[in-house]
Amino acid sequence: MSQGASLLRVGIAYVIAIGAGLAWLLWGLDSGQLWLDGLIADLIATVVIFAFSRFYGNSTFYDAFWSVIPPLLAFYWWIAADAGVNDVRWWLMMIVLLAWAIRLTANWIRTFPGMHHEDWRYPMVRERAGRFEFVADLMGIHVFPTLQVFAGLVPVYVVATRAGEPLGWLDFVAFGVGLAALALETIADLQMHRFIATRKPGQVMDTGVWSWSRHPNYFGECGIWFSMGLFGLAAWPGAWWVFVGTFAMVAMFLAVSIPMMEQRSLERRPEYARVVERVSLFIPRPPKKRPQEKSRTTTSA
Repeated sequence: MSQGASLLRVGIAYVIAIGAGLAWLLWGLDSGQLWLDGLIADLIATVVIFAFSRFYGNSTFYDAFWSVIPPLLAFYWWIAADAGVNDVRWWLMMIVLLAWAIRLTANWIRTFPGMHHEDWRYPMVRERAGRFEFVADLMGIHVFPTLQVFAGLVPVYVVATRAGEPLGWLDFVAFGVGLAALALETIADLQMHRFIATRKPGQVMDTGVWSWSRHPNYFGECGIWFSMGLFGLAAWPGAWWVFVGTFAMVAMFLAVSIPMMEQRSLERRPEYARVVERVSLFIPRPPKKRPQEKSRTTTSA
């Protein structure tokens, strides 16, 4: 199936999923809590995407859900609450969130070859689950990430529904952190695209921002959610629990996503072991010198 035909099917799935979630918000039972209504709608949309994933035998249908749904939930809360929140804070936050969503979705579209492709981690999750692969597919690949992102949106909900706190310096710090994280993710992706286009068999990426961190894109992603947390804290000073989603994101990347990527890279590219010795795992920092560089430094001294 071509990329265009595949994207058309994914697009149809998202229209139906978003429509199902919206139908719940408009005509479903009213819980009396905007955050809960949003969560239920989010889960309904997730189940619709899961149905498409099972029908086509490809969980790639879920990939863009990570970035498509957050702005929609944010605007729903903002409009439904009509709380008279600080407009400058709201739009500073939404500039970051919208730019992140557009960039991440566009990057996925650019790299998605078609329905014949599926992220290598999805079959691994299903195979490891054995006879419980249906549950692993539903909960591990679809529902868990939805809950993860929803937790990251807690501060967005706070900004959308809590009024009265004036704009302050923390809002601009949050905006700066968000832009910096967005820039890091963008640069990391562009550098990786150029590398993939020209790499030789077995070659590993260890230049540019990838020489400072083995996973700069993941670090940038966590920076986006940290930025959201700062906006939430600015809207509700002292509410440190707004960072629960940020901490969950960091834990997921460090405990699940990064170890899986590291193992795969070590198995497929022996040279990657040397990158591990020199380049930071997650937090960017100057790389250690190569052995030959150390030798030259010692000789010149």
